[in-house]
Amino acid sequence: MQCIYALSQTREESLDGQKKFLKGSIENMYVLYLLQLSLFTELHKLAEKHVLHDEKKYLSDEKTNWRNPRKFIDNLLLLQLQSNTLLKEQLEKRKLKNWYLNEEYVKIVYRDLVDSDLYKTYMKEEGRSFEKDREFLTEAFKQIIAPNEKIYEYFEDDRLTWVDDIPLVNTFLLKLMRKAAHDTPASYFLPELLKDQADLDFANELLTKTLLKDGEWEKEVEGKTPNWDKERIAEIDFILLKMAICELLSFSSIPEKVTINEYLEIAKEYSTPKSSIFINGILDKLVKEYKESGKMRKSGRGLL
Repeated sequence: MQCIYALSQTREESLDGQKKFLKGSIENMYVLYLLQLSLFTELHKLAEKHVLHDEKKYLSDEKTNWRNPRKFIDNLLLLQLQSNTLLKEQLEKRKLKNWYLNEEYVKIVYRDLVDSDLYKTYMKEEGRSFEKDREFLTEAFKQIIAPNEKIYEYFEDDRLTWVDDIPLVNTFLLKLMRKAAHDTPASYFLPELLKDQADLDFANELLTKTLLKDGEWEKEVEGKTPNWDKERIAEIDFILLKMAICELLSFSSIPEKVTINEYLEIAKEYSTPKSSIFINGILDKLVKEYKESGKMRKSGRGLL
């Protein structure tokens, strides 16, 4: 979806160029994810420096006068990320030293964090549990880190295509954090974007068929939205609908329910609040029409 949106902006026309763009887009998005994830480890390092520095002071100010000054750096989820060897390997493999070379951004985020009411409330609370630590770190990411304007500007300056990827990467990371457990393995936060070559082949085929028949898919959508001006339909919704129609008509082995549920979930995560209802209504009409006309044929185990 993100790749098709980006291609619609660049107007790349050659199929080879589109496939190359897709592969590069997947890798760039993963790099962005690694940088967002590693920002937690850099915050941990910085916080630890501050704690060690404060321990040497005779007098502490109000900001550092906590009953347990190590509460943040001993956050159980934060320690999971800080000690994640797979993350360190991926950063070293790609030679990603962005935060080391641009430490001022880490300091900006850290300052915003410790000045927040969320942080102050957390530091005042007694006791510890993984659930409470996870809740705090998740909210810190949602409220302070993800929407940080300076971090956004840094990513935009570093790689312009990341502007479109940031919401997807942040949403994905937030979902992982919310489901993390005390015994979560290191691999949990380092998922493969593509399981194997078959995944990349499918992505390339879906991309190609969606783009090659873009006009045809667009007419299908317009035929079911007579009272809607094209300009009034969110661009992401239009792309999701065209991809879903392409999958319904061009991939006979994928059950229709799987396709519909998949795109409804994507709409819920990445588009407007009412998008999933709008998309579900159109796809429901189209599926009934395709079945009656015989235009949609599904094959394989458990399919008609």
